[in-house]
Amino acid sequence: MKISFVGKGGSGKTTLAGLFARHLAALPAPLLAIDADINQHLAVALGASDEEAVMLPALGDHLADIKEHLRGDNPRISSAATMVKTTPPGGGSRLLTVAGPNPVYDALVREVGGVRLAVTGPFATADLGVACYHSKVGAVELMLNHLVDGPGEYVVVDMTAGADSFASGLFTRFDATFLVCEPTVRSVGVYRQYVGHARDFGVRVHVVGNKVDDESDVAFLREHVGDDLLTWIGRSAYVKAAERGEVRPVDALEPANRRALEVLRETADTAPKDWATYTRQAVEFHLRNANAWANDKVGEDLARQVDPAFVLGPDPLVRAAR
Repeated sequence: MKISFVGKGGSGKTTLAGLFARHLAALPAPLLAIDADINQHLAVALGASDEEAVMLPALGDHLADIKEHLRGDNPRISSAATMVKTTPPGGGSRLLTVAGPNPVYDALVREVGGVRLAVTGPFATADLGVACYHSKVGAVELMLNHLVDGPGEYVVVDMTAGADSFASGLFTRFDATFLVCEPTVRSVGVYRQYVGHARDFGVRVHVVGNKVDDESDVAFLREHVGDDLLTWIGRSAYVKAAERGEVRPVDALEPANRRALEVLRETADTAPKDWATYTRQAVEFHLRNANAWANDKVGEDLARQVDPAFVLGPDPLVRAAR
């Protein structure tokens, strides 16, 4: 399953993404974590030092290599340079799996705290005034458009905060979306904004309460998010220690909070898998981007990149392996 963590900045989104990834890794389960947040804190949440985190290779710095690999011998794509963040796979494209191996993972995925992690890379000084962070996140969208995940496999993505997720079609690339929500008016406001956009595309949002002290906090969340409240994480000495740089084994997490992580896993496992819709939405956003800016930038009609007979899923993955 492809899983995203979203929410207001400061809500604990990255902390919970890291906890959930470590929970899955301890099962153990095939897992790939991706940091797609502009603040790039997931590596530290998994146990890396600040110095180790900044040394991780960045997807955004190797976009040309990623495109060249994914293009394969797809005859509809004239060159890797004509691929944009939304380019969908077709016959001849190289597909990714969670476990790999492939040259992209070899170059750009590193193990951090027992979790295989890829990072988009930070917004650098050289980018100021001349680039958009979503150009880096485009590497994640392109990879997820070409990724086939099987039963019991997980991709966990820490998304950029708030409604910034809607600057691309990336928000539709997930089987389960967990919105981390504090029991505050501001955090609930981000929830309303997010679901207002997401539901137009059939994206189900599950709310995970965070920093919950007592039943009044739970009641507040239920009042404002209703049945979307899936579970909640209570105030945690374990999390407080982690935020101070002391990352303990995940089995030391408070039992109630560990059970909440298991609820997230069970919810993801039972989410419907609809490869046809996944492919259709990839094509829809590709055509939107092509008409809005990409055709002019590339100098080609990128609608020609769409293979109308192709549906991403296990079947083309098997064919590609033969």
